[in-house]
Amino acid sequence: MAYEFERKQRIAVLGGGPGGFEAALAGAQQGAEVTLIERVGVGGSAVITDVVPSKSLIATAEASNSIREATDLGVQFFVRGESGKPARPDVAINLAAVNKRLLGLARQQSEDMKAILIRAGVRLVQGQGRLDGASGVIVSTAPGDSGTDFDRIDADTIVVSVGASPRLLASAMPDGERILTWTQLYNLKAVPEHLIVVGSGVTGAEFASAYRALGSKVTLISSRDQVLPGEDADAAALIEDVFIRNGMVLLAKSRAESVVRTATGVLVTLSDGRTVEGSHCLMAVGSIPNTAGIGLEEAGVQLNESGHIRVNRVARTSVPNIYAAGDCTTSLPLASVASMSGRTAVFHAMGDVVSPIEVRNVAANIFTQPEIATVGWTQKQIEEGLVRGEIYKLPLASNPRAKMMGIKDGFVKLFASVGSGAVIGGVIVAPKASELIFPLALAVEHRLTVDEVARAFPVYPSLTSSITDAARALHVVQ
Repeated sequence: MAYEFERKQRIAVLGGGPGGFEAALAGAQQGAEVTLIERVGVGGSAVITDVVPSKSLIATAEASNSIREATDLGVQFFVRGESGKPARPDVAINLAAVNKRLLGLARQQSEDMKAILIRAGVRLVQGQGRLDGASGVIVSTAPGDSGTDFDRIDADTIVVSVGASPRLLASAMPDGERILTWTQLYNLKAVPEHLIVVGSGVTGAEFASAYRALGSKVTLISSRDQVLPGEDADAAALIEDVFIRNGMVLLAKSRAESVVRTATGVLVTLSDGRTVEGSHCLMAVGSIPNTAGIGLEEAGVQLNESGHIRVNRVARTSVPNIYAAGDCTTSLPLASVASMSGRTAVFHAMGDVVSPIEVRNVAANIFTQPEIATVGWTQKQIEEGLVRGEIYKLPLASNPRAKMMGIKDGFVKLFASVGSGAVIGGVIVAPKASELIFPLALAVEHRLTVDEVARAFPVYPSLTSSITDAARALHVVQ
């Protein structure tokens, strides 16, 4: 008697960033036959040229700032001069060593992720992949895509996680030396004398903040009224005030028309005719998804006008067996969302129980100094009447631990539903706000009330006590 054995489900993952990594791992853990195709290395641009190196650079900038500001806490640094008298030393940044370290960290993280996938049984293929309809992926493994060395990977389910690349302007083309994208900053051997940053969104603001702390003169060109358009207005205003106080030059309502190299640096021409000269220019004018030329439209996958893949709350595309995750999709461009989308996609494809992603519950962070962390509904949405909420803002300067640490800038802002008192959102501006936002993220996700949050015992003294203080201020009278 012949027996038929059920064939393993075949999953092909195109792109090894956070979304692709988690999709491949989830598939292997559930017993699928998984193949991951990646051009550069496991971790994708998020690990190799974006999140890991940029946040490592920012950590160095924070350390530099801590040394400079230690005097406020009574800590003073001196060296003995030739006369034998103490002299205050300069804080020196060895950018070549910094970049070597952060690129090493990125490579190590990529290798660690690769090892995890191999142990899980994932087949890794290095090469350029494109969809061959809805049932497979064709991979070119030959250098230069010569068209002679192709491999077809059959798949029951395909997960596309190809990420995004810096947006380029024809009038300001990067050369990798003086005019740079954020992926090219790590080739610099010395701190730029004068860095001009074009674009005041998250990427522009983060690098402007970091390089000012590292000692660069920084000019930030913003086409909007203020930095970080679209973010919480109070948080953006505070960051702008900190930037100006730290010596940064902000050019609001200014649009860069062109950027060209000069004999000694760069020349930025604004749309109103003004010019700005500097040693280097960082172009931070957004990103574009890496979705062109990989067979998506031919397979029937719907894209929006910007080229992003349309996905639903379980990361499914318009083609039932094709899913997508990460910055190449219409979902939030965050590594955490990409990771969750990758897992959700595979769980859904394999018939496991999934919880559709609720984007509103995602905590996000901007790594300026201080950081800005947000979750849930926004103050603007409350004021526009999209949701009924009460707002309470508590300056961080009133927090005992903040006083001990010399923290002067920042606040905790809490939003609670009118009537029930359920926490529906919040904003934290503080050093390490990325760590402090988690209690609010839990409260939003699990619909805790302000009274339930207030009943938790924070450590005294601690910055987290400002969260419970804000919750107490929003007490709902029964």
